[in-house]
Amino acid sequence: MIEGAVNSRYEAVITLALRGPSGQTREVAAVVDTGFTDFLILPPSLVAELRLPLQGNVEATMANGSVETFETYDVTVLWDGQPRSVDTYEADVTPLAGMLLLDRHSLYVEVEPGGRVVIQPPS
Repeated sequence: MIEGAVNSRYEAVITLALRGPSGQTREVAAVVDTGFTDFLILPPSLVAELRLPLQGNVEATMANGSVETFETYDVTVLWDGQPRSVDTYEADVTPLAGMLLLDRHSLYVEVEPGGRVVIQPPS
């Protein structure tokens, strides 16, 4: 089970442990973004700090209909106690956890500042 809390901006926030290819680890607060259908988005500073390997480029359609190109990287996430290799986009934003990261899990959010965020594997 992964737990977090709703912040004052009504964002569901969880803490993720990320690991780069050389073993460097960093915990980050990530906003759960149900409108983002991939795994993760990380800022350039974190991609550089973890020395993540470039995988390529991907085009993504934004909420406003525009299409943008993002560099993608490989990162290991400690997810529900297990290391998991996933793709991450690089963008100058707060770290975002997308729906593919939550695949086959349930998400529970108490929508109020300080409310619980719980992500659970299937029973």
